[in-house]
Amino acid sequence: MTDHTPGYMTEYVSAFLSGTSRPYIVFSDVDETLISVKSMFDFLHYRLVRRHGAAGEEEYERISAVIGRRAADGAPRAEINRLYYSHYAGESVDTVMRLADDWFTERTSSTRGFYIDSTRRALRDHRAAGAPLVLVSGSFPPLLDPLARELGAETVLCTRPLIRDGVYTGEVGTPVIGEGKRAAVLAHLAARPAVDPRDCFAYGDHVSDLPMLELVGHPVAVGDDPELRARLADLRPETVATR
Repeated sequence: MTDHTPGYMTEYVSAFLSGTSRPYIVFSDVDETLISVKSMFDFLHYRLVRRHGAAGEEEYERISAVIGRRAADGAPRAEINRLYYSHYAGESVDTVMRLADDWFTERTSSTRGFYIDSTRRALRDHRAAGAPLVLVSGSFPPLLDPLARELGAETVLCTRPLIRDGVYTGEVGTPVIGEGKRAAVLAHLAARPAVDPRDCFAYGDHVSDLPMLELVGHPVAVGDDPELRARLADLRPETVATR
């Protein structure tokens, strides 16, 4: 079943909670699923402009154009993820973390619509019912950890840039994108054998989230990606699509 009314996600979650007492886990993508921005690029812009002003704006436009061309040429999203983090080579981890804390504080205090409210309400309902929340994202800890604290998430599964002597090397381990999300979620589920994946929820907004969404009994499509909605409608008749 597919619905686009604002309250449908909450109704769906409430109906599930009223009918089960079994333990389950909730996995959620972040960018454009839980928050309305692409966190990595929003923060990159924030960091460059705060540090360099107009020159930082120009640098951000240059980087965005390069990444956009690679994406338009069909580069895999995991490759784009690696390219993004290459721009942090030589950056102090402590400095990035301080800037990220400032970014999060400013965005959550002054940016209306930073959160996608329907998703945040659903995740809070899950948490209130005692379900552990796991954020799953190609973004990185400085941007995700404040969100996890705010929402009471138990775990963050994400891309982790490599660090040497307190600075980023510009390289990453495994990008948590596409099949990387599947692998991360599977490992998390394997460590919790008492939980049946068929009882679990996962939230995502893009077809690249499908490798994660198809692992659980309750995949939820946030937004209007037609390919994701069509794939989930084939996979699960109870697919939810909402904003």
